[in-house]
Amino acid sequence: MASLAFAVIAVATLCSYCSGGAQAQLQVGFYDQSCPQAEVIVRDEVGRAVTANPGLAAGLVRLHFHDCFVKGCDASVLLDSTANSTAEKDSAPNKSLRGFEVIDGAKQRLESACPGVVSCADVLAFAARDSVVLTGGSPYRVPAGRRDGNASAAADAQADLPPPTANVAQLTQIFAKYGLSQDEMVTLSGAHTIGVSHCSSFSSRLYSYNGSTGQDPAMDAALAAQLAQACPPGSDNTVAMDAGSPGAFDAGYFQNLLANRGLLASDQTLTTDNATAALVAQNAYNLYLFVTRFADAMVKMGGIQVLTGGDGQIRANCRAVNAA
Repeated sequence: MASLAFAVIAVATLCSYCSGGAQAQLQVGFYDQSCPQAEVIVRDEVGRAVTANPGLAAGLVRLHFHDCFVKGCDASVLLDSTANSTAEKDSAPNKSLRGFEVIDGAKQRLESACPGVVSCADVLAFAARDSVVLTGGSPYRVPAGRRDGNASAAADAQADLPPPTANVAQLTQIFAKYGLSQDEMVTLSGAHTIGVSHCSSFSSRLYSYNGSTGQDPAMDAALAAQLAQACPPGSDNTVAMDAGSPGAFDAGYFQNLLANRGLLASDQTLTTDNATAALVAQNAYNLYLFVTRFADAMVKMGGIQVLTGGDGQIRANCRAVNAA
């Protein structure tokens, strides 16, 4: 795995993305002159955090995803709620997000080294990449130059994030909204090869699937029995997304889907459509292909509706907008 992890560098020297009338341009090496140690500082903070708590790697990748899928990659997911507004991080889909303190630590060091230069949105993109690499994924260059948004609303997260019960058609529509193909949708779903899920995200597949049977017939019976023990009714324990290798960025997620051992309904549904099932099989049996595709898809996702130039701001504290 170590040799594979460094075998592929997805190089993107310039990233352009247009969505919803907004056009943005990002660049690899954006901080080479203004803050040369930016990516090194973020990588060091992520490395320390993941060494102490390996589960934070998945948490940081998820933070980036949940940021980009709500009004674009503008670090709005990092903003705290205020007396007048409930922020994205306090919406129901985001209650289990983690890794905020890692971003805080990196940002504090960056502000000491290069005040007012590196955006929280870029810190989040760097941290997600570093988390993938630390768990065995392929390194990739992150185009940067994002700026931070000034608003965050829980209602937006509730409306925009794909639910764990979504089917293929719904997922395809949600990803297409952000310019991501069905291929990229399947590939990015592979992030579930690391990390854990709360029982509440899939308990309906165990106890209340439909009126005639409590268990989802699409779930492997042995897995269902194991999950029922780990997740009794009403429990919100956590279980590994990929029990075989929960901390390794490998193809185990896709292999599980082929064996009807996907945890979330939105995961297993990828095998119910001929086109997505074929992509699942490709990734399951070709690790090199998966990690290469994943790196490319992460770069594209990281360009969703970003703010650049004079738009937005560079927050001094990722949890709050700068004072006027």
